[in-house]
Parts: sequence; C-alpha cells; structure tokens
Amino acid sequence: MILNNNIDLNKLIGHSTLLYGETNTKKTYYTAKFIKYLLDSKKIPQNEISILDFAPPQINIKNMNIGGKIKDFYEKSLTCRNITFKGEITPPRLNANNRKEVYENACKNYKKTSKIIKNYSEKPTSVLIVNDISIYLHIGNIKWLLEAINKSDTFFGNSYYGSSIKSGFTTQFSIRERRLVNYLRKKVEFSYFTG
Repeated sequence: MILNNNIDLNKLIGHSTLLYGETNTKKTYYTAKFIKYLLDSKKIPQNEISILDFAPPQINIKNMNIGGKIKDFYEKSLTCRNITFKGEITPPRLNANNRKEVYENACKNYKKTSKIIKNYSEKPTSVLIVNDISIYLHIGNIKWLLEAINKSDTFFGNSYYGSSIKSGFTTQFSIRERRLVNYLRKKVEFSYFTG
C-alpha cells in the first residue's frame, strides 16, 4: 500500500505498522507525526511510548537529505521514553571506501542498536517506535527485533528500502537489507510504501 497524507492514524493504534521507501520520502516525518498524534490527540502517557532512533544525523548529499532523527521533526518526542546509546550512527555505505569499511561501520552500528533493542525487550512499554530499522537489519538478528515488536501493543517503525544509496562494493550488503525489510513487511499488520 502507498502512504498518503490522508491516512487514518487512529486505525494504527493497537497494530504493527512499517513504513518503507527511498531516502527523502518523509518516513521519519510521518513517524514523528504519529508520535504527535499519540501524545496530543490520544493523550497516551509519555512514559508508555518507547522510541528507538537508529537514524544517523541528517546530511545532504547530491541534493538528497539522508538520515535525520525524530526529534528534528517533533521536539516534544524527547519527552517520551527515548532509549539511547552513546555516540552516533555511521551511515555504513556513505562513509566507506570499500567492502571491509562498510561491514566495520555496520558492526559499530549493530553494537549500539542491539543494546537498546535488548533494553526495550527487558522493560517493554505499550507503544514502540523505531526510526530507520534498516540500520539494525544490516547485521542484526530479525528474530530479536520481532520479539521486541511483539512485546508492544502498538508498533510503528520505518526503514530504508531503495537503491539511491549504493556503490559497486555494497551489492551483497544491500541485497540482505532488502530481503530482511521484505520479510519484516510480511510480519507486521500494515506496511506502507513511501516512494
């Protein structure tokens, strides 16, 4: 299904939802919009909303905005239960000159993201929000991610699913990412393509 502005956010409560698409297709913006809806319209307590933000800081490459955190679109999201890690996520393909560097970057990201998935699973809340899931899926175990998702009543996440971030030495890396996003799409109740 293709996502549009008229989506009924209320029907996503109590379900698992994934947005997937290219860079710069408003995945993080819509995720922030959903959090705003939960807080302002549904009055869900902030401590019941866990946010795992795997996105790297926003950068502009070749007139494309890549990355960006939920707080960049909705600052009030910081009042929720943000489960964080030290340091920043490294865009694995963009910050690599060869295949070895891609996997080194992905390994560093995995150490950060897997820790906070485990943290959430040990102390789940009714709502789980995950920004930029593909960062975890590069090396992570999808089973652990699904276990975390299943501990929430409402899950809303987004993932890169495209071809704009690539180079010759990242083909296998990108194939795995795409395969796991497709698998995740089948495991959630609603999935929307953002373009």
